[in-house]
Amino acid sequence: MNELAITVIGRDRPGIVADVAEVLARLGANLTDSTMTRLRGHFAMTLVCVGPAAADVEAAFAPLAADGQLLATVRAVTPDGEAAPGGEPYVMAVHGADRMGIVAAMTRVLAEGGGNVTDLSTRLTGSLYVVVAEVDLPPGVAGALADRLVSTAAELGVEVSLRPADPDLL
Repeated sequence: MNELAITVIGRDRPGIVADVAEVLARLGANLTDSTMTRLRGHFAMTLVCVGPAAADVEAAFAPLAADGQLLATVRAVTPDGEAAPGGEPYVMAVHGADRMGIVAAMTRVLAEGGGNVTDLSTRLTGSLYVVVAEVDLPPGVAGALADRLVSTAAELGVEVSLRPADPDLL
């Protein structure tokens, strides 16, 4: 079996998730990790599954993309196995007036502090821009990093908070 990374994007409509999941189930592919969202009326899904060869999965997705409304890409990836947590989990939240460069500047501060962004979402509502990022930080850097984030946020005219992440309950 092959580990595959798959992306599906296009104009949103009811049933896309079901269509994608059914194609994978018919092929005997096991969906292991996925994320899906709507972005201003567009569907975006990224998933990892274990299944047949990438070419077989691409061929099976061809009917979904035939009308040009969806684009599906499939690529084989090397399994990483179970990795130990990379650091301490934190959540950074940024909000303020929309302007160019907010995500670039704030994530650069995180990267320079050794932070690894593990999940990120942004939302523009009117002129309010919101960024929420889950990040793994090296032990002991959160305090100094929070100070640098506040300084950078002030330069951008936005507000920022950095707090420990609550553990996920499944």
